[in-house]
Amino acid sequence: MTSAIIVAAGKGTRMGPNVDKLFLEVAGRPLIAHTWDRFDSSPDIDHIVVVVREGMQDAFKELAREYKFRKTFKLVAGGRERQDSVWNGLQAVSAKTEIVAIQDGARPCTSMEIIRATIEAARKVGAAVAAQRVTDTVKEADAEGMVHRTLDRSRLWAVQTPQTFRYTVILHALEVVRKNAASVTDDTAACELIGQPVKLVECLTPNPKATSTADLPYLKMLLGR
Repeated sequence: MTSAIIVAAGKGTRMGPNVDKLFLEVAGRPLIAHTWDRFDSSPDIDHIVVVVREGMQDAFKELAREYKFRKTFKLVAGGRERQDSVWNGLQAVSAKTEIVAIQDGARPCTSMEIIRATIEAARKVGAAVAAQRVTDTVKEADAEGMVHRTLDRSRLWAVQTPQTFRYTVILHALEVVRKNAASVTDDTAACELIGQPVKLVECLTPNPKATSTADLPYLKMLLGR
């Protein structure tokens, strides 16, 4: 069985005070409805866990009813940090889960093809992540904000979601993170801590995340196609 964990427990503070970015309407639907629909429609996903802020469960239940999502799902409360929310999601997936795809709730344009490709790569390697090649020249700065050196962009990738794993791999990786009171900014970083190889799966279509209001027109354009 393959499960998806949609992480939708963040506050989205960069959108401004008292704004829940996941419920902003973009291309006729709340942002999170687009993301959820991608995984509900994917033939490669069997079960969905949505990690939400405490107190938001009823709003997400209503969302599922309104948009008639078909797959079985669970709602679980998020934790203090993203890694804690993912941990809570892992505890809630079906006991039959072998592969788990972890997705940002605010990343609504993920294609069926990249979902499938990361699942196939995770089956082979143990861990995989959607990513795009960095095309800009990237500079490393010193403490004073001066250019220190130019990085070789041919080896640089911007990672996205889904980040997909064998269930036992990501569970062990986050157990180590928690045991060592470490902090990771994404799930593949937990794999790096235990020496688990992670396959970069090139995403050839736009897969942006909504982080500020400036992202919304671009998302609207993509979702309106």
